[in-house]
Amino acid sequence: MNNTKWISVSVLLLGCSNVALAQTKKPSNAVLVPQTAIPTPGEHGDDRTAALDAQREKRALQVFLKLGQTMIGSAADAMPADKYGFAPTDGEFKGVRTFGQQVKHLAAANHILAAAALGEEPPTGAGDEMGPETVRTKAEILDYLNGSFEHLARAIAAIGDKNTAVKSSPISPLRGTEATRLALTVEAMIHAFDHYGQMVEYLRMNGVVPPASRP
Repeated sequence: MNNTKWISVSVLLLGCSNVALAQTKKPSNAVLVPQTAIPTPGEHGDDRTAALDAQREKRALQVFLKLGQTMIGSAADAMPADKYGFAPTDGEFKGVRTFGQQVKHLAAANHILAAAALGEEPPTGAGDEMGPETVRTKAEILDYLNGSFEHLARAIAAIGDKNTAVKSSPISPLRGTEATRLALTVEAMIHAFDHYGQMVEYLRMNGVVPPASRP
């Protein structure tokens, strides 16, 4: 994402092929089942396995999305409305986004990446990653944030759906066929938690303990 320090995350997708082994009671009598006994790619066995994997990936991401929405949403709500314009100015913090801008940027990126994952055009007003100019107050920003998580939830729900297109996004390092629905939604979550860390810092600078860190 532009103007954001990224920690490079490598996702390794490992494909494993199973070799069926038939063995008698004596170890020396182990024999390999003939190749014809293993379903070839495209047969119903592999299709069921692929579908199961997509469902497991979807369910796992839905858990992380719910966690992220809870933590980030509660942190955004915890900051008083009159502090949404707060931004530290000393040292390396000079020129950084305000708290409200951090939240709105996070939400805009959610919308942009979710749209790409669903094969949609980027939402109006979110293309510059700053979010719509008309979204200004705390209440408006919170609504925009919640809407972005709902958008991302729809993208995650579409994992495994071969009838829904996927587009690459200009804000993503993934290009062309590198952009998959799973990768784009994971990218959105990584980015969201990156900004959650910044939100936590802003909250504590204002004497507010993030809800997720409270006893």
